[in-house]
Amino acid sequence: MQNIRNIAIIAHVDHGKTTLVDKILHSCQLFRDNEETGELILDSNDLERERGITIVAKNVSVNYKGVKINIIDTPGHADFGGEVERVLKMADGVILLVDAFEGAMPQTRFVTQKALALGLKPIVVVNKVDKENCRPEEVYESIFELFYNLDATEDQLDFPVIYGSSKQGWMSHDWKEKTEDIFPLLDSILENIPPAPVSEGTLQMQITSLDYSSFVGRIAIGRVARGVIKENMAVSLVKRDGTIQKTRIKELYTFEGLGKIKAKEVSAGDICAVVGIDGFDIGDTIADIDNPEQLAVIHIDEPTMNMLFTINNSPFFGKEGKFVTSRHLRERLFKEMEKNLALKVLETESPDSYLVYGRGILHLSVLIETMRREGYELQVGQPQVILKEIDGKKCEPVEVLIVDVPGDVSGKVIELVTQRKGELLIMEPKGDLQHLEFDIPARGIIGLRNNVLTATAGEATMAHRLKGYEPWKGTIPGRSNGVLVSMDKGMTTAYAIDKLQDRGRFFIDPGVDVYEGQILGEHIRDNDLVINLTKGKQLTNMRASGTDDNARISPAIKFSLEEAMEYIQSDEYIEITPKSMRLRKIYLNEAERKVNAKKFV
Repeated sequence: MQNIRNIAIIAHVDHGKTTLVDKILHSCQLFRDNEETGELILDSNDLERERGITIVAKNVSVNYKGVKINIIDTPGHADFGGEVERVLKMADGVILLVDAFEGAMPQTRFVTQKALALGLKPIVVVNKVDKENCRPEEVYESIFELFYNLDATEDQLDFPVIYGSSKQGWMSHDWKEKTEDIFPLLDSILENIPPAPVSEGTLQMQITSLDYSSFVGRIAIGRVARGVIKENMAVSLVKRDGTIQKTRIKELYTFEGLGKIKAKEVSAGDICAVVGIDGFDIGDTIADIDNPEQLAVIHIDEPTMNMLFTINNSPFFGKEGKFVTSRHLRERLFKEMEKNLALKVLETESPDSYLVYGRGILHLSVLIETMRREGYELQVGQPQVILKEIDGKKCEPVEVLIVDVPGDVSGKVIELVTQRKGELLIMEPKGDLQHLEFDIPARGIIGLRNNVLTATAGEATMAHRLKGYEPWKGTIPGRSNGVLVSMDKGMTTAYAIDKLQDRGRFFIDPGVDVYEGQILGEHIRDNDLVINLTKGKQLTNMRASGTDDNARISPAIKFSLEEAMEYIQSDEYIEITPKSMRLRKIYLNEAERKVNAKKFV
């Protein structure tokens, strides 16, 4: 029986998880010496590479000193907490990776809490000790304090700590003594993480992840909890609600390096991929054919935010996308629910619109961006937080917000957050920065990042995590400026933009097709203004000095998808197609907008 260790790597965004996995893969000689692998090998899809974050948890395995180590790389962002919660079920231990300067951040706390609650043994890696201003000893103490506050057991509090730099490829037990490789970390895994327990008895395996192949369809991934699973074996599939389906396993695979290899049978403790089972969902149990026993269903924290997804009904619909009908939209959203556990989709009274519930702006924007790249056209409304009634009181989600800013602009940040019903809890120096902690309603965070980055000249770092539900904090002021709305359909001209620059800032360039009701810019006042940007200069055969000046236009403001989601108000939509993103009013005609204005107050 081969010795197996199952380990998950958890950390806050950008603390170096995926880089560390790269170095482990290289150290265990998974690649030929002349093989080009690039960096961030596990961030395999385009979105992950562009944003530099992990979105989907992935499995790899390496062999070290005759022991098979299954490594699960997890996302660091709290919006993808659903991914982390389900894959931690496959692990026996966790590597908690912490930046030697930033220390324990909100998302670190979130994922650590889940891991400790499952009774996993932690190894702490203080990463990036080669950075300036790093403070490894303080960070170690803050992690011990964090574990204590999260009710860790005595065994969990007695955690080993490794220092190093995953980018430079070294790990050591003392941060002042630089080594040549990362083997001290791998040795520590073998010493401290318990081997995967072998449980005798009838088969039990929980499906915690999905894969898809165009040849064999959906593939179930999970860890065998008890017994042995074999190729061509008849099994029961126990659904989350307790119903049982009889089925048969066609093929079995185990993880080897970055890929999978075929296996005849897999014993308890190892992670495997199963082909041939139909109609399964994440959280279902594969069990014995005769007396099936269900494993505890995975519990996922509830979503905190929803958005309206609807078909694209603008004058430009169908010009760029392949999938534009409500049937396409419905199929795609319900397909996403199969693998994205933290997401919920509800049908509305309108057959063209769906309410999509998620963990936060980033969680929903990644779904929208993925759909757009697949060729979908859709429109989304303003994100709304989900309210609950607790003991007869209206309650809303409240988040802990952490902002690190240069000291001279900390006052501006405090002012911005308190305007949005935030409450300052902690203010302390951290290196040459000020460390601020607030309690703030989740509604207040929507649209806050832009304002904070503007006020601090881009130097603030913000992070937040859900704290819980608290009584309603009152109304929060929305966007203070109105917008400039197009009066006509046509192509914008430089002449018209130049003449209207004193009315506000524009989001579009000259020579772009626009339609009536499209949002073209931000007004300098608090009301909306209808303008015509398609008007050209009247040409005459007379020439006069001074009238032929070239138009001087300031550059258009370009929003990212998240910025646009935070910018729009309740009477506006974002139109998203594979090639463009436009802001628009829900009612395109000005007369209709006036009639329906009361709906959005």
